[in-house]
Amino acid sequence: MVSPVAVSDDPSDWMESTQLADLHDTKLRLKAQSLTQLCRSEREKVLTIYGAVKRIPFAKPVKLRLRTAHEVLRAKRADAEDKATLFLALLRTVGVPARLRYVELHGDILRGLTNAIASAGRPVMEAWLDGRWRCTDTYIFDAQYVAAARARLRAQTWDWGYGLHRRGDSLWDGIGDAYLTGNEAMSASISLGVLGTFHDPYDFQVSAAYRDRYPHVTRTMRWNVLAPGMNRAVKNLRQTQPGRLGSLETL
Repeated sequence: MVSPVAVSDDPSDWMESTQLADLHDTKLRLKAQSLTQLCRSEREKVLTIYGAVKRIPFAKPVKLRLRTAHEVLRAKRADAEDKATLFLALLRTVGVPARLRYVELHGDILRGLTNAIASAGRPVMEAWLDGRWRCTDTYIFDAQYVAAARARLRAQTWDWGYGLHRRGDSLWDGIGDAYLTGNEAMSASISLGVLGTFHDPYDFQVSAAYRDRYPHVTRTMRWNVLAPGMNRAVKNLRQTQPGRLGSLETL
């Protein structure tokens, strides 16, 4: 079990631009405004942004560095880190404090996509709403992917795989917490602990928690080697669930 570094719970400490999220970026601000201009409450703003990010089709792109929020806006597909960056940037742009809590999950969570990872760090979004931090990782996978993955898990009689638990949460209501791995009892066998709370994926990558576990160059190269095979597995999943995919143009 990893002991996370103590961090501030003051929401005002989680509002500024980051290495990956420039809150003064014109396109980012226009996108945030267009998404939330008709929203009547803070929670409605958060859920509108959440829905837009969730609809981005999940994929594992080959990349040599982390993408900025501006770059993710131009992409057609995105992985967990990309989505976390954009989600956090849009929330902060509309004045909602947001941060990432990284948890370490056993590599079995990715069974069906790859068997070559011993463990994986997952960015859980924490947004400050109604006086407390409300958490979710369900933004990572679009609805079509989740439906296809759950169907495949049932067919294979697996509880875990493709990044989620077959009885985990699919959606987040902004009131409670929602996790793809389900509740504490369900995730007990897959969770390896909390790695800490961070401003964005770059903040995590330069942390001691990351360096102690994942040599940066080795980790980046391994994901890039695995990406084509993972994307083939994702494509195969999607073909089992016909339907029109969302895209970043829907943001």
